[in-house]
Amino acid sequence: MSEAATFVPGVTPHTEGQVEFQTSPEAYRHWRLSIDVPVATLSMDVDENGGLKADYSLKLNSYDLGVDIELYDAVQRLRFEHPEVHAVIIKSEKERVFCAGANIGMLGAADHAAKVNFCKFTNETRCAIEQASNDSGQHYLAVINGPASGGGYELALACEHIMLIDDGTSAVALPEVPLLGVLPGTGGLTRLVDKRKVRRDHADLFCTMMEGVRGKRALEWSLVDELVPASELAEKARARALSLSEKTRGPSDIKGVSLAPLLREVSETGLEYRFLEIGIDSATSVANFILHGPSDAPPSDPEKLHELGADFWPLALVRALDDAILHLRTNRSDIGNWVIRVTGNGSLIREYDEFLLLHSRDWLSREIRLYWLRVLKRLDVTSRSLMALIEGGDGFSGTLFELALACDRIYMLDDTGSSSLSLSEMNFGQLPMANGLSRLQTRFLGEPSHASALRKTLGRSLSAQDADKFGLVTGIPDKIDWDDEVRLAIEERSSFSGDALTGLEANLRFAGPETMETKIFGRLSAWQNWIFQRPNAVGPEGTLQLYGTGQRARFDKKRV
Repeated sequence: MSEAATFVPGVTPHTEGQVEFQTSPEAYRHWRLSIDVPVATLSMDVDENGGLKADYSLKLNSYDLGVDIELYDAVQRLRFEHPEVHAVIIKSEKERVFCAGANIGMLGAADHAAKVNFCKFTNETRCAIEQASNDSGQHYLAVINGPASGGGYELALACEHIMLIDDGTSAVALPEVPLLGVLPGTGGLTRLVDKRKVRRDHADLFCTMMEGVRGKRALEWSLVDELVPASELAEKARARALSLSEKTRGPSDIKGVSLAPLLREVSETGLEYRFLEIGIDSATSVANFILHGPSDAPPSDPEKLHELGADFWPLALVRALDDAILHLRTNRSDIGNWVIRVTGNGSLIREYDEFLLLHSRDWLSREIRLYWLRVLKRLDVTSRSLMALIEGGDGFSGTLFELALACDRIYMLDDTGSSSLSLSEMNFGQLPMANGLSRLQTRFLGEPSHASALRKTLGRSLSAQDADKFGLVTGIPDKIDWDDEVRLAIEERSSFSGDALTGLEANLRFAGPETMETKIFGRLSAWQNWIFQRPNAVGPEGTLQLYGTGQRARFDKKRV
């Protein structure tokens, strides 16, 4: 395995032209992170010439995927490396400009897959900010010092509190409909009405006004939470951040753990990490994941956990899985089928689950569980066909069986003594989906009592016959049929339309209650995905192609 390196978003030492998701604060080009305990400040100062591609300029703090990769990294590092921080200010370093949103030149030049993956990643990052506020005691405050347009305002909407300079020119806006013929791509519409409870008619007016809304009206419509004179901005922002930090009761002298660069190897044929291997078969459009369980028992107490830091097995594995999902999703759209296998000792895996839950009041234990929650959700919204194969051993246990439950199908080898699976408390509400339910509850939505009854099997090794009886698997081919059944299932999947499968999977994975988060990703998968392919947006006379040319788009006015 290669040595650790410093990574810069968009620059990869492995394959030219692929997007790199690893970075670190010393490599940031667009953000500055400073800490004055208990407050951290994330300052946006986008390098105009620092885009992932050279065919657009990131003016007015507009952003592309590279800018958001740095933001995601900063949010992660604040949670793991700086638990002493209880409030985070997001502000702009540019005078009289907050953020102009997603760069239109980037969107116009990007292919469809790049646009959709960009929006998906930015949505996931905004949800991570909200989770940090809700679950990690790091409360986010947006300080708007000028126009906050489109994705710029959507970034503010992810924060717990929005402060707007009352100077007669600073405004918030979601101008995508009148300006670009598309929708706000980062949950803005949903957060307006679901999170901020903006009145429907006000929201309608707001989203059709290119110039946005300023001052008193922005406050009256609940578009912002506070107006501040420009002369008092720094003082008021610090005071508000300190007030938010008081919501979190905890020591301010705790020490975080370092998120060192991941050791990995990347090639056209696969990825390799310490606890994760992925083989890529371009001919069959399959990525074969093999996750490896721990070889040692968990530490005896939280102090030892903190000593291990990023080497602690659940944290090391979830970091690798996160990086791999992002890499494949963004750089390998040609690989439509992900097949997941696990090796390892099921009882040891359950011991790690028990350790994390036993020490759930320890901040690092909590953050590791929340990280798994985020990565599993990332898997849920990934437009790839997911299949789990349980074909030997008992590694699909607890948290790692949650990976199987996230898959569209689960096949288990029916060979006495060869394969088993087991459940832990992690499968019963500790890692909920975006719908607020566990994956077991979602699986058995029509039989809620069945999901609860499965608690009786906690820690028990379940054979293929048991798993089939309990409804935990899709099929249990025997040893004679296994290879053919698996091959045919993958070949059949590969023969279908990728567009149809994306729609099928997105519709089926989120049974149950609707939440703000399911609405955000559901509308992204359906409406924005569709709009990004329509001539009004991307045709030769569409808005994304003509923006900045001085020509007006010619819309097809028919409603579909």
